[in-house]
Amino acid sequence: MLLSRYYTGRCPIAMRIDELVNQIAAARLRYYRLVLVVGPPGSGKTRILKELSQSQGYPYVNLGLTLSRKLLELPDRTRALRLSRIADAIMDETGRDTVILDNTEILFEPVLQQDPLRLLQQLSRGRTIVAAWNGKYDGKALVYAEPSHPEHRRYYEVDALVYRVGQAQLSGKGGEMP
Repeated sequence: MLLSRYYTGRCPIAMRIDELVNQIAAARLRYYRLVLVVGPPGSGKTRILKELSQSQGYPYVNLGLTLSRKLLELPDRTRALRLSRIADAIMDETGRDTVILDNTEILFEPVLQQDPLRLLQQLSRGRTIVAAWNGKYDGKALVYAEPSHPEHRRYYEVDALVYRVGQAQLSGKGGEMP
């Protein structure tokens, strides 16, 4: 079941943070404890995630930077095989039950041969993950990149809570958050 909430730039950041805090609480009751902050580049995802981290004390992880540093230590042929264990270790290093992940684009690299949504779901089994998703959710599909792009992904079955930033309409499969 996917739940979606959308706010435009008209709402103060404090309202956005309050809504994300509510979604985090709801996520803690789910099998996959995953909240996706979905929006196009430049929509304010990083600003919201950093503010959430500061106000709630959740660790903020720049996944692209942290994961790429660890993967560079490995031979090319083993990176794809070890990525999920390395990502899990990065989450464990925070020592916290709720972790904020930003700059998740590295998970979409074709050479790493990952299913980014499934990996985030796997990581969220042992902790609550709030992750940036560079793309859009249109009420039916969660999309990353344009169809002609090699990193393009489209998911119709998404077991996560979705917080939309910078998109034009509000909808949610299975209803909306109160």
